[in-house]
Amino acid sequence: MDLVEAIYHVSAAFPKAELYGLTGQIRRAAVSIPSNIAEGHARASTKEYLNHLSIAQASLAELETQLEIAVRLKYAGSAESRPIMDQATILGKQLRALRAAVTKR
Repeated sequence: MDLVEAIYHVSAAFPKAELYGLTGQIRRAAVSIPSNIAEGHARASTKEYLNHLSIAQASLAELETQLEIAVRLKYAGSAESRPIMDQATILGKQLRALRAAVTKR
């Protein structure tokens, strides 16, 4: 959830012309991560849970790519995006560990 808040904060400064472009896309990717984790956890089967964790990982990769695009377009500064990328790296490791643990059970 902290990652979602950070993305909403940094994307608020994106140009208004990007509201339906990069701003909306990066926000949807951010919200998709915890949403898919929660939905997968609520599912009846391990297979469905793993599928939703995989979707969450893909959304995380999408978010990282979009944030890098925002930095390159100078919509976000490196100083403000670095902590977000660090959070994303940690979350990626946590998701991989969770998938491994769920797979083992």
